[in-house]
Amino acid sequence: MTSTEPEKKRSPYATVIVVAVILLVVLLTCMPYLLSMTLAQAPAARAEASPIFGVTIPDGYKQWELIAPAEEAAPLNELRAVVGNQTAIDAYNDGKLPFPDGTILVKRAWKRTKSPEFASATIPGAATTVQVMVKDSRKYGATGGWGFGRFVNGRPVDEGQHRTCFACHEAGAKDHDYVFTRLAP
Repeated sequence: MTSTEPEKKRSPYATVIVVAVILLVVLLTCMPYLLSMTLAQAPAARAEASPIFGVTIPDGYKQWELIAPAEEAAPLNELRAVVGNQTAIDAYNDGKLPFPDGTILVKRAWKRTKSPEFASATIPGAATTVQVMVKDSRKYGATGGWGFGRFVNGRPVDEGQHRTCFACHEAGAKDHDYVFTRLAP
């Protein structure tokens, strides 16, 4: 049997080139989308670490559970809220002392301001500090197992201020694993 039409021979190289060109077009078309997805999923740049302890502001702390509010009188005139990670919350709920390694406590502080809507109420004004305590008994053995960080506008304060953290906690809260805050009823 013979064919009246001449047989067309396909080159394997032509098929590879066509497939490569199609893949290249698809890749170049999708590249901006893929790049934006990768950047969106990349971890945010870490905040600067505190001097001495290397503590940073933990991601997502603003969504952590409240342990207790507090009010600081003059000269600071601040409203404060201490929140904790799940390890801290579990330790508080179980009455567990000393706190286990992995406990993180964050104190948020704001200037007290009179409410414009309700004259007898005090509300948070401008944010002042974020203070962090991290429990790691091996890493921070010399300071009762706790590392400290104090931040203003997301940046750690100077080393001199960090040197005062443990002395204050040791003097006032040694019998409660160096933590001042009690769980609010």
